[in-house]
Amino acid sequence: MKRLILAVTVLLMSSVTFAQGTYHFQKKTLFEVLPIRSSDIVFLGNSITDGCEWSELFNNPKIKNRGISADRTKWLLKRLDPIVKGKPKKLFLMIGINDLAADVAPETIVANIKKLLNRFATESPRTKIYVQSILPVNGVDIKSRFKKHRTQNEQVVATNKMLRTLCEGRKNVLYIDLFPALADANGRLDKRYTNDGLHLMGAGYVAWKKAIEKYVK
Repeated sequence: MKRLILAVTVLLMSSVTFAQGTYHFQKKTLFEVLPIRSSDIVFLGNSITDGCEWSELFNNPKIKNRGISADRTKWLLKRLDPIVKGKPKKLFLMIGINDLAADVAPETIVANIKKLLNRFATESPRTKIYVQSILPVNGVDIKSRFKKHRTQNEQVVATNKMLRTLCEGRKNVLYIDLFPALADANGRLDKRYTNDGLHLMGAGYVAWKKAIEKYVK
């Protein structure tokens, strides 16, 4: 019986991690009624973006957080309408680690991000887009339920290389490599910045801020 209960618990946790849940739809519908304006700076991504108070961190009320926990590239594409229609001044994108944890190939991730870039190029060409590298993860000596995520460092590096290539030569698109700012000497997410090997604590967001501050301003 105990083994059965444990198995069900693991299955439920997995479904929360890998599926679009009620939180995703709650946030999506909220973002559909909150306007984006041409003077805004949008941060778009998954839980790592969702987890920060960006406007407070930068002391800038023009910054709008459009991160949704557990989001993936294919789901993100389906919630772009309010952002594209608002034609924001800048867009900071980070997405992909949940795809990798769900065994989505790097090529598919990059193809989906390419669709996003192409849509903005057509419908909001003045928006400056900053494609931020997927952050390193750390699966060493850290216990958390994000085991599948925390073993993706090799795939993260491969995906980031493809993202850099995707951004090269594109008008109003810049690739930002955040890996060095948050990785330790072994190329893993620095333990000073995380308590679960995947998400960031306050010091991690400060390090992220320092790495992109000149682009935000």
